[in-house]
Amino acid sequence: MAAKKLMIQGTMSGVGKSILTAGLLRVLAQDGYRVAPFKSQNMALNSFVTRDGKEMGRAQVVQAYASFKEPSSDMNPILLKPLGDSTSQVIVNGKSIGNMKAADYFRMKRELIPDIKKAFERLSAENDVVVIEGAGSPAEINLKENDIVNMGLAKMLDAPVLLVGDIDPGGVFAQLLGTVKLLPEDEVDRIKALVINKFRGDVKLLEPGLSMFGEHCDIPFAGIVPYVPLNIDEEDSISKRLRGGAGRDGLSSGELATRMDDHTNGDVLRICVIRLPYISNYTDFDNLENLEKVLFTYTDDPEVVASSDLVIIPGTKNTLGDLKWLRKKGLDKGVLDAHRKGRIVMGICGGMQILGKEICDPECLEGGGTEAGLYLLPISTSFQSDKTLKQVEKKIESLDEPFKSLSDISIRGYEIHMGKTTGLSPDSVFAASGNVLGTYVHGIFDSPEFTSALYEIACINRGIEPTKQSLDSSLSLQNKELDKLADVLRQSLDMDMVYRIIGEIK
Repeated sequence: MAAKKLMIQGTMSGVGKSILTAGLLRVLAQDGYRVAPFKSQNMALNSFVTRDGKEMGRAQVVQAYASFKEPSSDMNPILLKPLGDSTSQVIVNGKSIGNMKAADYFRMKRELIPDIKKAFERLSAENDVVVIEGAGSPAEINLKENDIVNMGLAKMLDAPVLLVGDIDPGGVFAQLLGTVKLLPEDEVDRIKALVINKFRGDVKLLEPGLSMFGEHCDIPFAGIVPYVPLNIDEEDSISKRLRGGAGRDGLSSGELATRMDDHTNGDVLRICVIRLPYISNYTDFDNLENLEKVLFTYTDDPEVVASSDLVIIPGTKNTLGDLKWLRKKGLDKGVLDAHRKGRIVMGICGGMQILGKEICDPECLEGGGTEAGLYLLPISTSFQSDKTLKQVEKKIESLDEPFKSLSDISIRGYEIHMGKTTGLSPDSVFAASGNVLGTYVHGIFDSPEFTSALYEIACINRGIEPTKQSLDSSLSLQNKELDKLADVLRQSLDMDMVYRIIGEIK
């Protein structure tokens, strides 16, 4: 029997659709139903590799965990990974079908409807309820033609809709009413209830507005969800951590550099991740942010990089472009300066490629040409159209100092990369040279043992006493946060109304 459906749409990007979808999935799963997420098309640089070697958006992975399910590419049949210049890599059913300009993809995307339907049908056959997430806004009238992710998908699957507005930036009633007024009547009929998200303060102050809103729109409110800080993976395009020049603590680049200097002689470890324009899988570093006595930041300031004790160049979807950007910003000098000081330098995936001797692009996958790397690792990379997609589970090989204590630690993660890298042993997880370390494995910091060991290496290398860390696995942390989110939704949403909208579940 086919599953029941519920679709979460938003008045704009960033209203919290992904998080609310995850929370509702956890509530339904706690209530004993077999559930699964579905997002027909996602645009993100945070991706994941499934057990069967397919690529999907990280947000749907979190939603799979919320459902107590193994992530499957059926949950996200189309993934767009931006490359710049209005171009994205298009991934269908977990595999890349090539790079496309936005206009070309817009013209052909309806050809992917059979793939969307088949993926949904497989999920529907295995579950009681599928919670569907939209993208952006259904009222983007210039994009409504050939829509396959908002109301077009709701019609295709005959799904009822909850429309979510974000009160945090202000104007939530205008968001909701404006969206409804821009939709044709048959689409308005699909919206069964409204939700206000990220509310701060006394709900009673909002009640007059709810009554006045009823004079303009007869769609009921299903609830007002409070703003609650949660350590749940975000969509990369909207993460506050990656905006502007601020560090995680909201500091300007200058303030952050001053604070880094203040800790030069202290016992606080300074860790920075370079905020590349096309940074991918920044969720790799969540466990680093949970370390005690650590000043952690994402930065594009060369002074902050040069002042750090552990410098990380993350993954990127445009390695050559980000390498050129690094040099233009003077960040290469910051990395080399940290290296000369004997600080630990690490690269993940594209970051490791940047730390090598050179990167070649003979097939023009990223614009073509050859670019010299930072020459800190004895490796060279040549891009190829074939993409490596695999999960990794193994013990780290024997490493020399200063990384010797990492040897034999068990790690789990996944590889997502193009290209063949010479100078890297086929059986090796790492490339290492002196105080520089590189790996293709995303998710490696999800291992508490690895994270704690690298932290201790960086502390000892800096000459400070490591603090004993109490870390949990990323999945365990996410589950605790998802349970917390489910409790919030039970208290703030009219779940009886939500269940009526879903309909009788067999």
